[in-house]
Amino acid sequence: SAFNFNTNLTQLEGSRVFESWKTPPPPVYMEYFFFNVTNVDEFLGGAKPEVKQVGPYTYREYRYKDNVSMVDNGTKVSAYTIKSFVFLREKSVGDPTEDMITTVNIPAWAVMTKVKGSFWKSNLVSIWMNSIGSGLFTTRTVQELLWGYEDPLLVRVSSSNPDVERVFGLMYKKNESHSGEFVYHTGEQNYMDYGRVATWKGESKLNFWTSDQSNNINGSDGSAFHPLLNKDERIYIFTPDLCRSIYMEFEKDVEVKGIPAYRFTPPRSVLASKEENPANEGFCVHPKECLGTGLLKVSPCRKGAPVVASFPHFHLADSKYVDAIEGMTPQREHHQTYLDLNPTTGVIVRANKRAQVNILISRISGFPKTRGLNDTIFPVMFLNESVVIDDVSAARVQKLLLIVTLVSNFPLIIVGLGTIMLIVFIILLAKALFNIVFHIINLPLQTSTEDDTSYSPVSDKEKEDPQNGTFIGLTPKPETQA
Repeated sequence: SAFNFNTNLTQLEGSRVFESWKTPPPPVYMEYFFFNVTNVDEFLGGAKPEVKQVGPYTYREYRYKDNVSMVDNGTKVSAYTIKSFVFLREKSVGDPTEDMITTVNIPAWAVMTKVKGSFWKSNLVSIWMNSIGSGLFTTRTVQELLWGYEDPLLVRVSSSNPDVERVFGLMYKKNESHSGEFVYHTGEQNYMDYGRVATWKGESKLNFWTSDQSNNINGSDGSAFHPLLNKDERIYIFTPDLCRSIYMEFEKDVEVKGIPAYRFTPPRSVLASKEENPANEGFCVHPKECLGTGLLKVSPCRKGAPVVASFPHFHLADSKYVDAIEGMTPQREHHQTYLDLNPTTGVIVRANKRAQVNILISRISGFPKTRGLNDTIFPVMFLNESVVIDDVSAARVQKLLLIVTLVSNFPLIIVGLGTIMLIVFIILLAKALFNIVFHIINLPLQTSTEDDTSYSPVSDKEKEDPQNGTFIGLTPKPETQA
C-alpha cells in the first residue's frame, strides 16, 4: 500500500492520535437494567419465577489511560484504564436512590455456596441467616445493588474471617478505579499487532481455567484495533469482566455518520457448550458444573460466588434457560453485543457491549429453605456499555479516508489525468485540422502569385482618419511596360 499504516504509539506520542488513545473523546454511556422478581413466595414454593425488566439507569462513563509508559524500546506501552461514572437522570427511568428492586440475595447465595459440603459451617450459617432475617431474596435500592451496601450476613462472617468483604455491590469499588495494568503492543514492528494485549497484571496468560486455550489472553482490550480489517478474520477481545478472551465475526456492512464500517459480533460458538464447541471445555472448572450454550460460569474469578455470565435475556443461549424464567424475551437488535469498525483505519465508530449477570441457585444441603428449588440460572441485571463516534472525530476519519483513497489511487489518478489530457489534445488537434481544411476549401481562386500583390493606398490621396491611421487595400500590382 502506498499509504503507510505503520504509525505506532511511539511515533505518535504527544500527537492527536496518542492523546485520543489516552483520553477517548466520544461519550460512553453505561445503562443498567434490573430484573424485579414479582412472585418470590410462589417461586420458593415451586412455581416458575416471574421477573419484570426495570431500566435503564444510565451513567456517563469517563475513561482515561493513567501511568502511561513506553516499554521494550517503544514496541509496547503500559497503562491503567481508569473509569468513573456520573448518573444521568434525564436518560434514566427513575432515581436509583429511591427505586427498589427485589432480586436474588447474592451475598447469601455466595456464603451458602462457600460452606456447601461442610455440615458444621452450613448449620452455623443457616442459624445466622435465621437470626438476622437474611433470606434467599432481598429488596434493595438500585443505588445499593450497584454501588454497595453493608450486608448483615457478610458482617457476621467477616467477624470470624477478616478476609471477607463486609460490603456487597455489583459495581462496588468499580467507580474511579481500574481493572489492572495492561501492556499493549504499539504495532511498531507489525501493524497487525496494534493495540494487542501483551500482558495483564504482569501475566501473559490467565490461570482461572483448565486448558491453555481457555487461559490465553488474545486480541485487544476492545478499545483499539489494527487497520486494514478483513471480513474473513476473527477479532479477539480480552475482557477482565468475563475473565476470558472472546471473539467476534463479521456480520454485515453498516454506515455511521457517513463512515463505512464492518459490524463484528460474537457468534453462538463463543459461549457454546463443550458438546457444541469442544474448544470451550476448558471453561468447565469442574465437569459437573458444565453449563449449556450461552452461559459462562465465572466463579473462578469471583471468589467462588455462583455468578454466571450471559448475553441479556439469554440471547444466543439454549431455549431452556429462556423458558425457565417468565419475562425473558431475547431480541437480537436489543441484546446482541457488536462493534462497528471502519476497516481502513480500525477505528471504532459505534459499539454496544452487553452482558447479563445471573446467579446459579439450587438445592443446598444444610439449608432447608432451598429444599424446594431446582437448578435455575436466575437473571439479576444486565448492562449496556455504548459509544458512537463524535462529530469532530468522524470528520477527521472522513478526511483520513479521503487522503487514503487519493494516495492509494495516485497511479490511477495520474493515468486518468494523462488519458484526459490526451483526449483534450486530440480534440484540439482535430479542431485545428478542421479549421485549416475549412479555410482551404473557402479560399477565393487567385490568378496571380503571392509576389504579384502589393500594398497601395485606396486612392491617390491618402485619407486620414481621426486616429491618424491609414486605410490600406490589397490590390493587384499594375503591369509594367516592356
